[in-house]
Amino acid sequence: MTAQDRWIHTPPRKSATFDDYAIAEIRRAAATGIYDIRGGGTKRKLPHFDDLVFLGASISRYPLEGYREKCATDVTIGSRFAKKPIELKIPITIAGMSFGALSAQAKEALGRGASAVGTSTTTGDGGMTAEEREHSKLLVYQVLPSRYGMNPDDLRKADAIEVVVGQGAKPGGGGMLLGQKITKRVAEMRRLPEGIDQRSACRHPDWTGPDDLEIKIHELREITNWEKPVYVKVGASRPYYDTALAVKSGADAIVLDGMQGGTAATQDVFIENVGIPILSAIVPAVGALQELGMHRKVQLIVSGGIRNGADVAKCLALGADAVSIGTAALIALGDNDPHLEDEYRALGTTAGAYDDWHEGLDPAGITTQDPVLSARLDPIVGARKVANYLSVMTLEAQTIARACGKSHLHNLEPEDLAALTIEAAAMARVPLAGTNWIPGADKF
Repeated sequence: MTAQDRWIHTPPRKSATFDDYAIAEIRRAAATGIYDIRGGGTKRKLPHFDDLVFLGASISRYPLEGYREKCATDVTIGSRFAKKPIELKIPITIAGMSFGALSAQAKEALGRGASAVGTSTTTGDGGMTAEEREHSKLLVYQVLPSRYGMNPDDLRKADAIEVVVGQGAKPGGGGMLLGQKITKRVAEMRRLPEGIDQRSACRHPDWTGPDDLEIKIHELREITNWEKPVYVKVGASRPYYDTALAVKSGADAIVLDGMQGGTAATQDVFIENVGIPILSAIVPAVGALQELGMHRKVQLIVSGGIRNGADVAKCLALGADAVSIGTAALIALGDNDPHLEDEYRALGTTAGAYDDWHEGLDPAGITTQDPVLSARLDPIVGARKVANYLSVMTLEAQTIARACGKSHLHNLEPEDLAALTIEAAAMARVPLAGTNWIPGADKF
């Protein structure tokens, strides 16, 4: 018997640290000398709402009967200072996504779809399009660090203003829009050269802290005669302090965006490694509002990876007033649809990867400025899909609320929840299922 015969080999095993993706990225970086840029959101597995479950009513609780007993869904945003707060029929809004990142047809479709169910949509970096304003019953105008497309006249036409400090996909980082998406119209709105990569600032040039932000918010109120609610949007990093400072600065509402939120384009390393999951951010933000006596007076809108009515209900149970969706709305429109698989493969990706947004060649006509591709999207058909999706999410949330005995979605509370993992229990501050243990509750 030879030595080779005596040696028994175990099967080859790849490293969990240096997996295929990590190795491929090292090789790509070594070959090109540049970091990877993509659109979409984080793809790593994070603690999320799936780690929470509702405790439906039984003997100790009394459920509401089917669809015969009402479960209200309305919410008012901006009642702290604004003369004309926004009245929403459902607590689900469309997040800010720019014309430039999205086609004009996509922006119109989102506005039409939101209006059909009585909720709001939001502009984005680069300003307001005429189509978006015309077909949006309730439109929130974003004021961003870049000032791209900033127009006081358009700002006055909006129903609310959102001061964007950061996004969940890149808190502390500026936006990107690559040159292939800077068409003549986009360039004119942003006052930029056509076809040149656009990088937005990571912070506002008008202020450096909460005292300056307060002055900026007063300025915006004066421009709009104190009629419009003023939101402050932050990427989830230090939600307790950011929420408290936003309240101090005079915000009517706070938009808190977790790291599962999407972006048109940024560095992959940023998307995957900066910020915290929205599940871990809601409770500290609510805690800050409660300590200041402002919970339900300053509304909290949360976003980042919200997919269905169960996610909505869980956000509200943890103390949010409303949610905002971005990626999910684009999926509802038809982005990355499997019937376009061959065309996505030609771009070097696959339907369902959602990392082609920066390319500007979306065959669905959504994340593109190519006139031939964007013409594929019918805004009326797209709006119907978005409205259907929003309606289903609302019905799902109502179904859960009724099962918990609630006559309004805002009556959901942490007591209605249990966690399936220790991590979720600690982050959401609800007991681990089957116990009364909340990990770290004494150290919050």
